[in-house]
Amino acid sequence: MKVIPMYLPQFHQIPENDEWWGEGFTEWTNVKKAKPLFEGHYQPRVPLNKNYYDLSDIETLRWQAKTAKEHGIYGFCFYHYWFNSKLLLEKPMELLLEHPEIDLKYCISWANENWTNQWVSKSNTILMSHDFKDEKDWIEHFDYLLQFFQDPRYIQEDGKPLMTIYVPHHIPKLNKMLKLWNEMAINYGFKGLKFLYQNPRSHFDKTMDKSLFDYGIEFQPGFSVYLNSSKQHQKLMVWGPKISTWLKQTFNIHFGIFNQQRKVGKDDYDKTWNIILNQRPDRENMIPTAFVDWDNTPRRQERGNVYIGATPDKFKKYFSQLVSNTKKYYKSDKIFVFAWNEWAEGGYLEPDEKYQYGYLNAIKEALIENDELENL
Repeated sequence: MKVIPMYLPQFHQIPENDEWWGEGFTEWTNVKKAKPLFEGHYQPRVPLNKNYYDLSDIETLRWQAKTAKEHGIYGFCFYHYWFNSKLLLEKPMELLLEHPEIDLKYCISWANENWTNQWVSKSNTILMSHDFKDEKDWIEHFDYLLQFFQDPRYIQEDGKPLMTIYVPHHIPKLNKMLKLWNEMAINYGFKGLKFLYQNPRSHFDKTMDKSLFDYGIEFQPGFSVYLNSSKQHQKLMVWGPKISTWLKQTFNIHFGIFNQQRKVGKDDYDKTWNIILNQRPDRENMIPTAFVDWDNTPRRQERGNVYIGATPDKFKKYFSQLVSNTKKYYKSDKIFVFAWNEWAEGGYLEPDEKYQYGYLNAIKEALIENDELENL
């Protein structure tokens, strides 16, 4: 079983974040200033030995790769930020490419949403946007990605590198772009690309043609929220952000109802995991996802959401069952995980002061229980 956690590269300083959020901003800035907002609220989250690492330091990547492998992790899925030839947070992945001695398998998820200031403001001002219709940009983008696809450590299936797109339904000429990328991959000696979509909004968007996608990811916990919403609510969650973005870009009108959240929403960790474990793939080419925990109040404060009740022991039990379900009900040998290091959203496997290596040990023990560790 190939366990692939999502990997956030926002743990090093870049000029754009200095400008937008203040000098020296990284994800640790939000993590360090977090406060408990109700009794028993586990904040702030502190990494073990106060390891507030810097991803521009190659030793951090060495440590992460070694730690992941020791606990049964197959590889990472790096978030990648490309805005019409403008790269953000590219340094960790490029640094990894420069150091082939680091034993770390990986793939890429193009996080193709606009960057906004919605963490701190209801105005939802766009800081960095995409022009998905620029066909020349498709070629430039593939040319940049090619160096990673050609890395022997890059995760492939059937001779095809895996390429995830976070919200593909945002791309107007999606099929044309995917066909072009597939043809370019073949021209460079691959058998093509394996395309995956990630965000639940894309899965539940009935207008998106999914025929060229090899897999859909049941990205949790959001997927279970959509799955158990009414059809009317699903439509609102899919179309609301589209309408809001269109109004903002076309008329400079902010329609904030789709971006606001109630004060500190609370969800039940156990109930959500029961939903995940009781669901069955509604398409034959789905890949399941585990979620470690969720608490985005370090980013959103009182407008955030918290899952109540997460512990390493519970996660081990649930993850072990998910491994078993994957073998029974899914056609893929992969499980994605939210996440390796989403510290400001509460989803991380990396050791912290409270649970130390508890969640990483849970992954390893669950794989052993299912006779899957030896298959890595």
